[in-house]
Amino acid sequence: MGRSIAIVEDEPLIRANYVEALTRFGYEARGYGSRAEASNAFAMRLPELVIIDIGLGDEPEGGFDLCRELRAKSATLPLIFLTARDSDFDVISGLRLGADDYLSKDTSLHQLAARIAALFRRIESLKTPAASENVIEHGPLRLESERMRITWNGTEIPLTVTEFWMVHTLVRFPGHVKNRDQLMREAELVVDDATITSHIKRIRKKFVALAPDFDAIETVHGVGYRWTP
Repeated sequence: MGRSIAIVEDEPLIRANYVEALTRFGYEARGYGSRAEASNAFAMRLPELVIIDIGLGDEPEGGFDLCRELRAKSATLPLIFLTARDSDFDVISGLRLGADDYLSKDTSLHQLAARIAALFRRIESLKTPAASENVIEHGPLRLESERMRITWNGTEIPLTVTEFWMVHTLVRFPGHVKNRDQLMREAELVVDDATITSHIKRIRKKFVALAPDFDAIETVHGVGYRWTP
């Protein structure tokens, strides 16, 4: 049996098409037509990845609410927004809520499958890293690749899969500037500058919530970001 994927989409025909397509790609796909239906199912068992539309029935932002619920349950569950709403405001809002990717419904099924495979691949690669990369420590930071776990002074920082990979990319080479293209390539994303900025802001916010004086992620204006040990 393939990995389990949930599709939360209120249009029955569209939902059925995605379920059928992902089943063809080898996944165990299940569809849900409303936030309530999905929430009830996820209370019993979380899938391994969730694809969410924003507008769900009579809830114009039901997908955003569901994303909040799922992030409260799991910091690392891969979440993808797949929606017709593609304004900068909606994209940034979705990423700030903790989504790992944000795609337009114009995205082809093969590209969607590639994004899903990339998320699963990133999880697997972090479970079996090279021995020298098992644990990275810089001052109060400790990054454990196999467990996808980052702690600051012993307290865990709840990062999404994408956020974890971006921090991993920065801390592997402290002091080295990583530009947008490098961050995209190593996190397997295809996004614009605003989206990268949104991810970095959310990462910083999570560290600052635990350590108000956190300043280890430095913006090098016009170039990119670096981890300053």
